[in-house]
Amino acid sequence: ISRPRYSSPYSWPLGKILAYQKQWEVRRKMNAIGWGGKSLEQVYEDVSQCCQALSQRLGTQLYFFNKQATELDALVFGHLFTILTTRLTSTELAERVKSYSNLLSFCRRIEQTYFEDKGS
Repeated sequence: ISRPRYSSPYSWPLGKILAYQKQWEVRRKMNAIGWGGKSLEQVYEDVSQCCQALSQRLGTQLYFFNKQATELDALVFGHLFTILTTRLTSTELAERVKSYSNLLSFCRRIEQTYFEDKGS
């Protein structure tokens, strides 16, 4: 899935070489953190647990720790927004995130506050 997208800006054979290098690098990192042998269902379950913890921490607040966004808010937004907006072969990750209405509201709020053009 990722190889054609990753290699598309480069001509052959550079695109193919860089894509395989990136795949090797990612697999090495995944193995180092214990994710190399996880099944897709285990990954989905981990995502659900992570969303549950984030949802509980956020609660009804606008941001995770303060009345304004912090680095944690930026990090969480980046990951959740990517999951919600990137077209993949399966919508399972996005569906799991969508089951947390406060996380969806959080993403909409960050997007509107920091990324929508208010001048038009």
